[in-house]
Amino acid sequence: MKYISTRGQVDAIEFLDAVMMGLADDGGLIVPAEIPDVTGRLDRWRGLSYVDLAFEVMRLFATDVPAADLRTLIERAYGETFDGGVAPVVRVGERFVLELWHGPTLSFKDVALQMLGNLFEYVLSRRGGRLNILAATSGDTGSAATCGVRGRRGIDIFVMHPAGRVSPIQERQMTSVLDDNVHNIALAGSFDDCQRIMKTLAGDLDFKRRYSLGAVNSVNWARVMAQIVYYFSASLAVTDRTGRPSVRFCVPTGNFGNILAGWYAVRMGAPISQLVLATNENDILARFFNSGEYSLGQVHHTPAPAMDIQVASNFERYLHHKVGRDAERLRALMADFARDGALHIDPDLPGQVDALFEAAPATRADILAAIRRSHEQYDYVIDPHTACGTSVVESLVGALTAGGAGDES
Repeated sequence: MKYISTRGQVDAIEFLDAVMMGLADDGGLIVPAEIPDVTGRLDRWRGLSYVDLAFEVMRLFATDVPAADLRTLIERAYGETFDGGVAPVVRVGERFVLELWHGPTLSFKDVALQMLGNLFEYVLSRRGGRLNILAATSGDTGSAATCGVRGRRGIDIFVMHPAGRVSPIQERQMTSVLDDNVHNIALAGSFDDCQRIMKTLAGDLDFKRRYSLGAVNSVNWARVMAQIVYYFSASLAVTDRTGRPSVRFCVPTGNFGNILAGWYAVRMGAPISQLVLATNENDILARFFNSGEYSLGQVHHTPAPAMDIQVASNFERYLHHKVGRDAERLRALMADFARDGALHIDPDLPGQVDALFEAAPATRADILAAIRRSHEQYDYVIDPHTACGTSVVESLVGALTAGGAGDES
């Protein structure tokens, strides 16, 4: 499998080079040159353990990693670090919930970042050198990335978070780690400010190469790849349990990385009929999928802080595919957004704002009501990000056959 940049100005590279490059050297995002079709393998994949399924999915993308090495990396990531399974599906009332909080920091980001930390260490052990990871977080990525790379030889991580705008637990998870290779930076501003600094530094190629910068945010393709696995595991599990041919996912969404993994799973052949995108009051993505207009608004501070985002990094990967991999057109759209804070795709054009997605926002009141309702009706405690999805499920599409956990980057 080869990898290219969404902006078309980076030569095709192998998977491990994509992992180490992080943000593409031309300012775009790394994407696979092709999307594998696994429709004919689904029956064989049913009933596999999570580790075995992860191996089957990841081997399609990590073709330059020997099979035995890849399996070892996966077993190390998921074998003992998750309590109660990696991504179990449980029934809550009329819906199923995909639980992604069983990792060491209780964040869904653990699923990808435990694997990414292993990949970084694997590459450095063979190529030598050091890696300086620069991360921007509104909570989830920072704590999970810190846990994923703390104490690893040859790696330093610098995590930026908006001061006073992450949950108290995640702030403590980030700032109480005493390993010498972990550095936490609180910035006065928003997550978008942190992300802009990260992208600016990564976009300076001389600086990036001089200081060997890497990325753990979902600009790194390996993050998305690891998340594809649980869309297959959940959709196969639910179709087995219900006898239905496909499922729908509702995914709380901020930076578009989690739901993008679901989009890739659909394109690969996972039995998923629809992706429902749930935002909080920072609704730039909901507005796009309802109108074709992607335009900046003011950042609102909500009970779901990991989704208090206006600029969704992974959205560029989606646009890359929606414009038919036309790098020149994509560059023009991103230039429009950089200049005007807005871009537009006609929703009536075939294949542009596609019918696979449905989207809606949840207000602060919606979030709090959903948490209360879940506890009172089902004795099931949900966090504010999951509550965004629950609220949208109930208001927009009724009872879905599958739900998801929150998304930041």
